[in-house]
Amino acid sequence: MPINNDGIMIILSSPSGAGKTTLVSLLSKLNNFEISISHTTRQPRANEVPDQDYYFVEETEFQRLIKNQEFLEYAKVFNNFYGSTRTPVINNLNKGKNVLFDIDWQGADQIKNKKLDYKLITFFILPPSKEVLFERLTNRDMKDKLIAEERMKQFGRDVLHWINYDYVVINNDLDNCFKKIQKLIDAEISDGSKDYDKEFIRSHIDKLTS
Repeated sequence: MPINNDGIMIILSSPSGAGKTTLVSLLSKLNNFEISISHTTRQPRANEVPDQDYYFVEETEFQRLIKNQEFLEYAKVFNNFYGSTRTPVINNLNKGKNVLFDIDWQGADQIKNKKLDYKLITFFILPPSKEVLFERLTNRDMKDKLIAEERMKQFGRDVLHWINYDYVVINNDLDNCFKKIQKLIDAEISDGSKDYDKEFIRSHIDKLTS
């Protein structure tokens, strides 16, 4: 059974380009927060550091890890596999460290279904508008309009999963979004009052999907 000294699991998911990776990086700078580094079969982007941003592996190695049941969660996204290995996550939680996950809704569902004996808080990050999201996607290092358009198509499907998360936060301004998430985590840990308006979020979702 969990003890009070155990760490907590914090999942951030979002449609591609909404900012979850940057937010996870900011949260990891807080005291006692660690990122769960995912394995992936995709190629590194220009600004990514192997074994720091991701463990970049061949698909044969990824399949070996699946076969050995090493993953807490894994999913195939845009033709590449991503997954979080169990052992480092559990070790950090048992040491009292809070573990951050930068994963999609498929991975979030798998972790929730594991029903581990650790507190879990889930966040879904949304852009202020579809126009802003498209602009962010086309400004990435992958400046390929076709890739951006593929991700915009996926956006319409991904956004429907917001209902399965504890909190949905709109990333209109990065600093404000980060502070909002930090306050909600603090409130969850201390069992304090939470500044969260679900009806406002529902209204924003309606705008994004109309």
